[in-house]
Amino acid sequence: MHSLRGLSMPQPASPTANTSPGLHRLSRRRLAGQRVVITGGSSGVGRALAVELSRRGGVVLATARRQHLLEELAATSGVSILAGDITSAAFRSQLVAVAERRLGGIDVVVAAAGSGAVGPFSSADPATLRRIMEVDFLAPAELVRLSLPALHASPDPAIVLVGSILGLHPLPWHADYCAAKSALHSLAAALRVELSTIPIDVLLCSLGPTDSEFWDSLLVGQRPRWSHGRSLSAAVTARIIATALERRRKEVFPGWPAKGYALAARLCPWLIDTIMRRRMAAG
Repeated sequence: MHSLRGLSMPQPASPTANTSPGLHRLSRRRLAGQRVVITGGSSGVGRALAVELSRRGGVVLATARRQHLLEELAATSGVSILAGDITSAAFRSQLVAVAERRLGGIDVVVAAAGSGAVGPFSSADPATLRRIMEVDFLAPAELVRLSLPALHASPDPAIVLVGSILGLHPLPWHADYCAAKSALHSLAAALRVELSTIPIDVLLCSLGPTDSEFWDSLLVGQRPRWSHGRSLSAAVTARIIATALERRRKEVFPGWPAKGYALAARLCPWLIDTIMRRRMAAG
């Protein structure tokens, strides 16, 4: 069963098609009144983003599988909710239809649902790989595709993809997750150019160590030691992402650990590999 909760909402700007490519990029995005669809909204960064974007005036529809957590979110933040599995093609279609009906259109799509696993690839269950690819790549990609007609009609559209620094350079014991996030990063880069003439902004969020429920719901394994160092809270991460969206950034790396890893991944990826080999050898 899918459930929907909705509250009275401010009227967004008239959703006429964007006919002035490039002009909107000269100004800061106004989140007030923007109609936002967020996946992964029941916990972690997705929930924090739903709260933060709503606080900044966004008209938010949040989705996730756990209805009771969504109901808590709706009660405390005033966002609308729709419970369901984002890996279901039927639910993705329903989500877009409900957003257009309830919100009057879609200005921003935020793909924040995520799933992960930790362990050697050689002994991993193929079902784990399929599930991670479905949640972390295929579902966001298909949701974006389904949302494009609505985004095309928006006066100031945007796509926000929540990725990971492991999509920049992979780490051992995270092969499934790294592969999915690398695919998501490539999708963001391709869409940023492909949709630039409309234009639709594409923001890629490469998260580093983050304190969220993500680690409590791993499909396999336990939270690795590297993820504990100088972790950002989900709330701080959401504020950084929301500001990057307002400023029309193409990519954001919340926190100095994420920035440092991204720099190393681009300038000296061999160093990351060397460090990981030594750690693996030391047990």
